[in-house]
Amino acid sequence: MSNSLEQLKPKLDEKSFKKLERLNNDFLFDFILNITQMCNPDNIYVSDGSEDDINYIRSMAIEKCEERKLKIEGHTIHFENKLDQARDLENTRFLVPDDEEWDEYLVKKERTAGLTEIKEIMKNIMVGKTMIVAFYILGPQNSDLSMPALQITDSFYVAHSENLLYRQGYNDFLNIKEKSRFFKFVHSAGELEDGYTKVSKNINLRRVYIDLIDYTTYSANTQYGGNTIGLKKIAMRLAIRLAVKEGWLCEHMFLMGVKGPKNRKTYIASAYPSACGKTSTAMVTGETIVGDDIIYMKIKDGNVYAINVEKGMFGIIDGVNAKDDPMIYNALRSPNEIIFSNVLVTEDNNVYWNDSGEPVPSKGINYAGEWYPGKTDAKGNKIDASHKNARFTLSLDILQNVDENLHNPAGVEVGGIIYGGRDSDTTVPVEQAFDWVHGIITKGAALESETTAATLGKTGVRKFNPMSNLEFLSIPIGRYIEANLKFGERAKKVPLIFGVNYFIKDKEGNFLNDKVDKAVWLKWIELRINNEIKAIKTPTGYIPYYEDLLKLFKEVLKKDYSPDAYEKQFTFRIPEQLSKIDRIVEIYKKIPYTPEILFKVFEEQKKRILETQSKYATNYISPFEL
Repeated sequence: MSNSLEQLKPKLDEKSFKKLERLNNDFLFDFILNITQMCNPDNIYVSDGSEDDINYIRSMAIEKCEERKLKIEGHTIHFENKLDQARDLENTRFLVPDDEEWDEYLVKKERTAGLTEIKEIMKNIMVGKTMIVAFYILGPQNSDLSMPALQITDSFYVAHSENLLYRQGYNDFLNIKEKSRFFKFVHSAGELEDGYTKVSKNINLRRVYIDLIDYTTYSANTQYGGNTIGLKKIAMRLAIRLAVKEGWLCEHMFLMGVKGPKNRKTYIASAYPSACGKTSTAMVTGETIVGDDIIYMKIKDGNVYAINVEKGMFGIIDGVNAKDDPMIYNALRSPNEIIFSNVLVTEDNNVYWNDSGEPVPSKGINYAGEWYPGKTDAKGNKIDASHKNARFTLSLDILQNVDENLHNPAGVEVGGIIYGGRDSDTTVPVEQAFDWVHGIITKGAALESETTAATLGKTGVRKFNPMSNLEFLSIPIGRYIEANLKFGERAKKVPLIFGVNYFIKDKEGNFLNDKVDKAVWLKWIELRINNEIKAIKTPTGYIPYYEDLLKLFKEVLKKDYSPDAYEKQFTFRIPEQLSKIDRIVEIYKKIPYTPEILFKVFEEQKKRILETQSKYATNYISPFEL
């Protein structure tokens, strides 16, 4: 028996000891011992992902009052401290040596100082608690695309959430080839205070530190999923760095199957910043979903394959309703295993959330205590029934539109990639890039999203967000773009790249798209990927012919599509296009390690636009003329 396992034995019951012993991994035992000595839990519970262990974790989340049962079978509610309901960007830091190459967008802390601080914060933090040791696999089991992951936490809510969101990985650890090649996540909710559910108390000591050298993260004094569910966005940061090192990609993308003629299905990966239509696109009626948030992409036999890292969904519930989101809404109102967080608990022990399409209750309980319509906080600000970032956690298997390849170890071949932004005056609803390099640079690296009044109080401010991944990059932006470009060079067959924009407006500020039109853009993209229809070449990419969209609108949405609508949506807007190029180029001039080809591609695009302007002697060109 290893020395570390021997030292752990007093804190393990017989079953947990045997589960750990079977893994026969001294590196793992040493790591768990180090965390145990730092956090000092009363005991250690080891989960091997069995049905008994899953049930135990679920029941303990209730017993420890981290969750409460709701009216509908399988539903529970979890609240967080009102100061702990979003990702903590201020206290999230990458731990790297001072000589690590970096850029201004990446927030770092010197590794030695960061480790010293977090270990002091987490010293004895689990006294009086149980330390849960759980094993997962990021991706399908028995897949060479997947990544093993170890989660250590003192929160049964976190372990319960991960059991819904991720595949069990104990057996993968039994057969792990490289004993040290797995991600490691250490979390403690810290001292808890009583409430409707128990919440983290010492928010001033909340930290999320990501050690990029040891592929280990530390999260303390927080319960919010984005800070604590290590396998989600925290793991994504680790994976992006490892992917660049090993030659694959980790992307902030959903993965869906779009149906084509003769029962064909084409898989498309898509990146959208917040409030740009990501979830509604992934859940378009009639198509299938493989995953809604994070994928790994690798090259196999010259083709690009992707897996959904997760098996569940940690989704924003605000605005989910029966009309716009029927599949999610029906799942949320059925007897399924679901964790709700920061919604309103009604008098009959059900839940209500903002803009659900249901009558607003006269009273209830939410994260701020007893609630009633018109309630305000100490500063006079209105308290909504549920938080804007209220969430639901569920397994994708309960959704009617889940794809049959969700758990396929081989993954699915990616036919197309979509980058979607929020843009009121420049880009058309759907456009195909000329090639991989042009797409990565002009659609992905140039991705922007306009702010909305609902989120930031000021509309129309364009936020630079390359590949919708800016917040999660663990390497300099320039290196990340370079990695994407090189990835395409190594593949024999690359996915086609598209840009979409559902938010183009006329001069009066009216949207030129209906919400449901995205179903048509997806069908057009599917046909282009399979080379079944032609397209119009513009200076910035390929756009649809009117006749093809007229047919698709009839087939998909059973509605007419007028020449006037087409012309307004797909007019080529020269001043705005030139302005965007200048804006993006100026940003990249200040970003170190930016590949020179980025500037060349934009220079060539600008030249094409100016030549088109000269040819047509106008700033706004109808697609019928192009």
